[in-house]
Amino acid sequence: MATRLKVRVTPRASKNEIVGWRDGVLIVRTTAPPIEGAANKACIELVAKTLGVKRSQVSLVHGDKSRDKTFEIADLSDDDLKRIVEIR
Repeated sequence: MATRLKVRVTPRASKNEIVGWRDGVLIVRTTAPPIEGAANKACIELVAKTLGVKRSQVSLVHGDKSRDKTFEIADLSDDDLKRIVEIR
């Protein structure tokens, strides 16, 4: 079981945080710059920490060089994903 998560990333923000949902897309801010994948790595770490899963369970499947990204989270259902993010 795996679920897909659409994310809109704002690099070089003042702090690492998940802002919330906007039109079915999770809004994430990270302090890392969008250089050499640093923002992607920071986003993966933040998503994994927030969802309580290992970083290896979160993989970037689309949007490597875009602010709009799609991640796949292994061993997590869509319902669990939304419930966890809304609680935090």
